[in-house]
Amino acid sequence: MSSILIKNGTLVTMDSANPIVRGDLLISGSRIAELGNTSQSADVVIDASECAVIPGFVQTHIHLCQTLFRGAADDLALIDWLKQRVWPMEAAHSPASLRASARLGIAELIKGGTTCALTMETVNHTSEVFRVVEETGFRATVGKCMMDKGAEVPQALQEQTAQSIEESLALLDQWHGTADGRIRYCFAPRFAISCTRELLERVGELARERGVMIHTHASENRTECALVEEETGLRNINYLDSLGVSGRHVALAHCIHLSNDEIRILKRTGTHVVHCPSSNLKLGSGIAPVTKLLEEGISVSLGADGAPCNNRLDMFTEMRTAALLQKALHGPEVLAAERVLRMATIDGARALGLEAEVGSLEVGKRADVAVVMLDRLHLAPEADVVSSLVYAATASDVQSVIIDGREVMRDRTLLTLDETEVIAEANGQSELLMGRTGLTAD
Repeated sequence: MSSILIKNGTLVTMDSANPIVRGDLLISGSRIAELGNTSQSADVVIDASECAVIPGFVQTHIHLCQTLFRGAADDLALIDWLKQRVWPMEAAHSPASLRASARLGIAELIKGGTTCALTMETVNHTSEVFRVVEETGFRATVGKCMMDKGAEVPQALQEQTAQSIEESLALLDQWHGTADGRIRYCFAPRFAISCTRELLERVGELARERGVMIHTHASENRTECALVEEETGLRNINYLDSLGVSGRHVALAHCIHLSNDEIRILKRTGTHVVHCPSSNLKLGSGIAPVTKLLEEGISVSLGADGAPCNNRLDMFTEMRTAALLQKALHGPEVLAAERVLRMATIDGARALGLEAEVGSLEVGKRADVAVVMLDRLHLAPEADVVSSLVYAATASDVQSVIIDGREVMRDRTLLTLDETEVIAEANGQSELLMGRTGLTAD
């Protein structure tokens, strides 16, 4: 059994007591074996003398399939962004381009300290994403996008209800719980206006029967909300709840435009909200009522969303932006740095049902760990480490990353991916994909 010793770090544990400990972290196999000072030796020793040692970030809303679209869908509102750019590009994916997109996304996530993600892919070729997750050592809960309804949807994304469910179940059976639990499946209906009532009801039933998550979008954009209400007579969250798409196994991305009744539903059902501040700003969708949701005891975690609406997959950016937005709205006292860091770590793990395994540095938990350099100009002078991480640190400050006890980045060098190869592959596949769409790059 291999071992890793991280020496002399500032351990930001994020456990329930939330201590910050100066000392060592010993990893044995895939799990954390000791915290504090240890006399143990190890196969690999990482000097973290001028570093923070943190739980790897858990991003709860990502589209790996869209990483190749970075910069190709700028300056559009959500529905136009989807119909004019993103859906045609998703429809043009081949297995090779989707693989390149997932490799690019995971490489960026790891380099920024993210060790786990909840991802929604496109309608086709989702097995390629699972294979990339498996090969790279990343931890992910992945879902095939489900779309059996909608106007102006490219033919390649148009599904029959039974076919969509059948393909989703096949992926669940093949991948859920593989790689010693590192890879999991979720149902991923795109959003209410892309899915029939029959599909959403069946997903609600199957998720409970099979014990897996549902990951979808809700109440991101005013036009989307109006369309749902026009079609169903109900507001978005009310509609999803009426179909069984709510509960502690459900993560709803965005939730910007909510009524008080919808907030009560989220609270009553324990449904998780995923806040994507940069995406919401770039698409002009609005600002989620995060302070209100947290005051009501509703679970809120963080995600970067996809590369064409952010355009980074960087949790440091999301933490800082989330905090600053709420302060601008409600005053500087709200959403303190420590609370935001919890949203990026243990609260994300809780949204995925993984809080017993990841999200904090505790003996017995899976060793998903990031080492962040603190001896940088923009982090000096040394003050409060949590403040430094949330307000001042950047993705390039991440030195080393470990997932499930395996080094995936050491001294800024990826170990399960060749960075030069990933970039070259992404550039080549992006050009081929854009050629298949008939669109011109913006």
